[in-house]
Amino acid sequence: MKTNEQFVITINRELGSGGRTVGRKLAEKLGVDFYDKALIKALEEKYHLTVEEIERLKGRKHNWWADFKRIIALGPAANDQHYYKVAAGELPDLLTTDEMFEAEQEILLGIAQNESCVIAGRSGFYVFREHPNHLNVLIQAPMEQRLTRVMVKQEVFRDEAQEIIKKVDTMRENYINKYTDSSRYDTRNYDLVINMAGITEDQAVELIMSYIKMMNSK
Repeated sequence: MKTNEQFVITINRELGSGGRTVGRKLAEKLGVDFYDKALIKALEEKYHLTVEEIERLKGRKHNWWADFKRIIALGPAANDQHYYKVAAGELPDLLTTDEMFEAEQEILLGIAQNESCVIAGRSGFYVFREHPNHLNVLIQAPMEQRLTRVMVKQEVFRDEAQEIIKKVDTMRENYINKYTDSSRYDTRNYDLVINMAGITEDQAVELIMSYIKMMNSK
């Protein structure tokens, strides 16, 4: 991946691994915007975006995404507080509709088409598989570390944290299986896999930056 050209970095991560924080800090380090699934979903729900509506916006003007971003004040400041929580009654196999998945892809492609960015999401590695200048990263962590983080972030006890992680892991894997015919744990989908055991988010960012520097020196 070349940083002197327009690029997209995708961060796939396990809940409680700190991957979202790594993605946000990496974006800050690179001086680009950071987007995650929670924000994309909020856009879909708030603006009722469909593939047809996105295509209509694209047809209005060449720089449709920049204008759309300006109108809704989209950017890092709008994206500081998102942390994935499982809603009551949310089932692992009822993830999204085909139309929502297509709309999500269009939004993600629209972002990367107009700017360099870091995107944390369940299907980023698949959506940008043909992007000419991309880097796919997977962030993982030991279960004990994930449990501790979820307990603190969501203010729950250990048993509930275990249930949340189990449910979200199932949801995300089902999503990937359904829409990409792959597994999010298949390391062939990524350029770099980082285990957060014993390292901080800042150290993980430095690992990614070192990898990027190495790739740029080739």
